Amino acid sequence: MVLVALAIPWFLWGNDTVVAGLPIWLWWHVGWMGLAAVGFWVFATRAWGVGIETGGTPAEIGESATNPGEPAADTDGDRR
Repeated sequence: MVLVALAIPWFLWGNDTVVAGLPIWLWWHVGWMGLAAVGFWVFATRAWGVGIETGGTPAEIGESATNPGEPAADTDGDRR
């Protein structure tokens, strides 16, 4: 709720202050987007996929053991 409440600068409504040629409320959004970008970067580098891992090896979970982009080996003998 705090994030939602602070995303819109209610307290700056009606404020005509200009800094570096832009209204102060626009600077609030620039700062907020910078903070959101840093927050997402932290999430992406530290918590992305937490709770999703299966804990098994690729062979145990039915995935190919090849590298991404590398074709899988033909194991069933069906050559086309």
